[in-house]
Amino acid sequence: MPHPFYILDVFADRAYAGNQLAVVTHADDLSSETMQLIAAETNYSETTFVNAVPEADGGYRVRLFTPARELAFAGHPLVGTAWAIRRFMEPDASGPVRLNLQLGQVPVRFEAGETGETLWFRAPEVTLGATCPREAMATALGIDPEDIDPATPVRQAAAGTAAMIVPLRSLSALKRSRLNLEAYAPLLAQGFPPLTYLFTRETHDAASDLCVRFFFEAHGVREDPATGNGAAFLGAYLLEYGRADVDLRIEQGHEVRRPSRVRLRARKVDGTPEIEVGGQTVLTVRGELV
Repeated sequence: MPHPFYILDVFADRAYAGNQLAVVTHADDLSSETMQLIAAETNYSETTFVNAVPEADGGYRVRLFTPARELAFAGHPLVGTAWAIRRFMEPDASGPVRLNLQLGQVPVRFEAGETGETLWFRAPEVTLGATCPREAMATALGIDPEDIDPATPVRQAAAGTAAMIVPLRSLSALKRSRLNLEAYAPLLAQGFPPLTYLFTRETHDAASDLCVRFFFEAHGVREDPATGNGAAFLGAYLLEYGRADVDLRIEQGHEVRRPSRVRLRARKVDGTPEIEVGGQTVLTVRGELV
């Protein structure tokens, strides 16, 4: 069976920005081991594998791999994979694209706008966990404790994966932040994850509401240019600390030269958070595995 593949820039409004994603379709006959090898070969933060036809519930089976392991959930792969399915596998269809993941089915809907089509997915339930002392997190990030906004806490959030949400006072503090794994070791020993999602209300672009950075450990510290699940974590965090209705434009990726745009909407319905993350996708490469 031929295996078409596509390289996409997700959470981007132009090529060579946003977060890169490789999508392999018609992947029914690929073993888990082969999928892992392909993901290691692309070496993007995630590669997805899509079966050729929908399952009985109307959803396409999708598996998500980093270069090292399989994931149950991640944000930008949902947006990019749904875009590829609609563009190349069912171009005449309408309505949402349904993705069957390890965590269950996730519909991705399409919304037309003045600047292009935005794809939105409903985030799974986000759990807010333990808080972390500002001083310890500041040490791990190489900044001063005063750089962390005391109005809301440094707190863990999780949905499939987990990360620390860190509110910062300024864009300057965001630019100066660097995750030091040696300094982070005491927090790891306490069970905090080595993933940090930093945000500030100061931005590069006047049209943005927040600027963020996301650090994670993968054979050293790496920085994500655009993070959908991190935005979902932030939505739950903002609802917890006083925001009744969230509709934000988030910028990310400036420090790694891949400027990104992530949309976030969140509200509480009958006391339960409903969180949507959205963004655009640009195709850069198409081909076939040999």
